[in-house]
Amino acid sequence: MTLARSLGIYHQTGRRNAHHLVEQHAPLVKKIALHLMARLPDSVQLEDLMQAGMVGLLEAAAKYQSDRGASFETYAGIRIRGAIVDEIRKGDWVPRSVHRNARRVSAAIKAVEGREGREAQDHEVAEELGMTLPEYHACLSDTNSGRLFSLDELNESGELPIQEQEASDNPLDDVSGAAFRHSLAGAIEALPEREKLVLSLYYQEELNLKEIGAVLGVSESRVSQIHSQAALRLRGRLSEWQASDAGTL
Repeated sequence: MTLARSLGIYHQTGRRNAHHLVEQHAPLVKKIALHLMARLPDSVQLEDLMQAGMVGLLEAAAKYQSDRGASFETYAGIRIRGAIVDEIRKGDWVPRSVHRNARRVSAAIKAVEGREGREAQDHEVAEELGMTLPEYHACLSDTNSGRLFSLDELNESGELPIQEQEASDNPLDDVSGAAFRHSLAGAIEALPEREKLVLSLYYQEELNLKEIGAVLGVSESRVSQIHSQAALRLRGRLSEWQASDAGTL
């Protein structure tokens, strides 16, 4: 959606406080855009992310309903992140090899864990893939730096705790969504402690990779690898849900 179209939505809302909401929360757009840039290639421009994020903010001001429980900042943050993620996906700058390797790693983690009945270790996944350990770690780094591979690919919202839901006439949709979120929460809780901590610091505390590395006493590149492995481990553990969704399309 273009900025001009979003401005049209904004002007048509009739909300007296919409202009105030946009002005007050405009800095949130830059904050979120900068946070997301930490996992994107240098070719992605901050201005492009901010323009997409402003679209999300304008739509949030147009659609926000204070009686639904969430604060405007929380609601706007979801819309802003979602708009930026959508714009990145449309760019299609991710090499096919990155997508392919991500699927291979996810499948390998799932295979090892299914066979061993416990968390897959790095060297076991590397062996499953026919890679050396350094090659596997390099693959993880490429996966994390080459795409916005956060947990938005699992719940399509860009956020874990809160999910923007459109109204549906099918009551089973709410049941399915709640069941998926329950499974996702359980899968996150079952992650290895270090992976769970990295996700918590990254998504909830909003630390960047360098800051997380300082907390854990490891390099920024190692944090990137841990983050990527956590996301791929979740993807493997929740693959049944993805297959189920694909079958309903």
